[in-house]
Amino acid sequence: MILYFDIGNTHTHVGLGTASKILKQKNLPTSAWFDHSILPAVKQFAGKSKIDHCALASVVPRATSVARAILSAQFSPPFELRHDTVTGIGIAYPKPETIGPDRLANAVAAKHLLGAPSVVVDFGTAVTFDILDRRGNYVGGIIAPGLAVMTSYLHEKTALLPQITIRDTNSIIGKNTKQAMLIGAVHGYRGLIRELLAALKKELDSPTLPVIATGGYAKLMASKLPEITLVQPLLTLDGLRLCWNAAQSGNKKATP
Repeated sequence: MILYFDIGNTHTHVGLGTASKILKQKNLPTSAWFDHSILPAVKQFAGKSKIDHCALASVVPRATSVARAILSAQFSPPFELRHDTVTGIGIAYPKPETIGPDRLANAVAAKHLLGAPSVVVDFGTAVTFDILDRRGNYVGGIIAPGLAVMTSYLHEKTALLPQITIRDTNSIIGKNTKQAMLIGAVHGYRGLIRELLAALKKELDSPTLPVIATGGYAKLMASKLPEITLVQPLLTLDGLRLCWNAAQSGNKKATP
C-alpha cells in the first residue's frame, strides 16, 4: 500500500491507496508534523495495511523537511512532487519553482481526466484556478480569497457582522445579516467563477473549456454552476498518485 500526503498550510490530506486508486482519505492538522503527533494518527489511519511507499506534495517548506525525515524513518523515503519531478504535463511558466506542488498535482489529474485545454478550480483556503493550454502545458493560474477566509475576515474586522457557516441560499435579497453575507459569499463567488471562466474561454480560444472542481466547497459551488464539468474531491491526491506512478515507471526503465 502507498501513503499519499498533500501538505497544506492548515491541513494535511492523507490518502491510503494503491498505484491505481486512492482507497480512503483523512485530514490531519499540518501543525502535527512539528511535534510528531501526526505519526500515531497516520498509523491509526493506515491500520493493518503494510506501507511500501510514500509520496508527498507540500506547500509548507518547514513541514516538508520534517515529513521527509519522519516518513523515511518509519516507512520509506518519499517521492516528492515538485516542478522538476512532475510528469504528464508541460510547464510554460516563468518561474516553475514557484508553482505549488498541489497545483501541479491538480493539473496532472485534470489532464488525465479531461484532457487539454482544461481548468481546475480548487475551493480551499484560497480559491485557485490552474490552467492548461491545448498543448497540455501548465500556463498559470488565478488566486482569490476562499469563501471561509472572506466571511471570517468580515466577522473579524467589523463590529456587527457575525461568523457564519457557508451553505447555499435560494434568496438573492438578504432579510437578515447572516443571509446577506451568505448571498455575498455563495452567489457572489459563483458570479466570480462564472466571469473568470468566460474570460478564460476567450483567452484559450476554447468555447467548450472543460472545468474540474475540487476542495471543500466544490460540491456546493458546482451545484448551480453548469460551467463546471466534474467535481473530484480527491483530485490533488489522485494527481500525486499519477506522478508517483510515472516516477516508478521511469525508475524501472532507468534500471539496467
